[in-house]
Amino acid sequence: MMACLACGHAGFRALLTATDRLYGTTPREFRIVACEGCGLMRLAPLPTPEDLARYYPAHYWYAPDGSFAAGLEERYRRLVLRDHVRFVGRALAACGESGPVLDVGCGGGLFPRLLRERGFAAIGLDSSPEAAALAWHTNGVPVFCGDLAQSPLGAGVCAGITMFHVLEHVYDPRAYLAAARVLLKPHGRLIVQVPNAACWQFRLLGSRWNGVDAPRHLTDFRARDLEALLAAAGFEVLRRKYFSLRDNPAGLATSLAPTLDPMARRVRGVQETPPARMLKDLAHFMLIAAAIPFTLLEAACHAGSTVMIEARKAR
Repeated sequence: MMACLACGHAGFRALLTATDRLYGTTPREFRIVACEGCGLMRLAPLPTPEDLARYYPAHYWYAPDGSFAAGLEERYRRLVLRDHVRFVGRALAACGESGPVLDVGCGGGLFPRLLRERGFAAIGLDSSPEAAALAWHTNGVPVFCGDLAQSPLGAGVCAGITMFHVLEHVYDPRAYLAAARVLLKPHGRLIVQVPNAACWQFRLLGSRWNGVDAPRHLTDFRARDLEALLAAAGFEVLRRKYFSLRDNPAGLATSLAPTLDPMARRVRGVQETPPARMLKDLAHFMLIAAAIPFTLLEAACHAGSTVMIEARKAR
């Protein structure tokens, strides 16, 4: 078994097993272990790249289909992304740098589009050619297709780099952070968000918590794990945020009722009449609304189901 990527310890203890509850790409059960040195959790063994590719269904990233329900969902996504935009906008204003803002793992490009509407020179990077094409043609966002370590951008050109729910998916998060440090300007900002395995939801739900998302999440970070990796990569943390209107309430709703999740239903190809689809979407939205008080409380106690961090190069 490979050593812990955070502390280098070679000993691990079995923690739990999990399945692909969301998309059902495989019936396999996956083991999650915790480092005996620092407690960082990950899948063991890690899936091969060939296997991992099969666990990402077509259109895993969001793609509106032009229906009335999809139009409502698009308006909702724009609404709940406002706090992400505000968080990044404040970071960029404070750094005083000009230049492109690179959104790593941009998917269909809605978030960089919202940044561009605010006047930032946002561009995207995604490993999916289909997602990159959607971002270009639907949201008007220039997107590079590939890996961050092989980005065509030069060293020290980015005023900001954002990674929303990226690091938990990659084999070597350290390499991504190192590549981001190279691309950033001297006072540029890195904004990273991951599921927070120190949240109350994980304690209550275990493997049913959607932040586990086996087998696509290779590493399950707590806030302190992410901060340790950032420090090792030469970053200092400036701000933390434990609540995301887009992710925390919706994540709890999906944990409790994964079969109602609109994206999961779309990806699975569930056959629904328009009224049935609308009723399921409404039920999911009601679960989200009911989850808001609990998710606000856990976030106020620094135990939210996500953690968003603003960091800069250590001085």
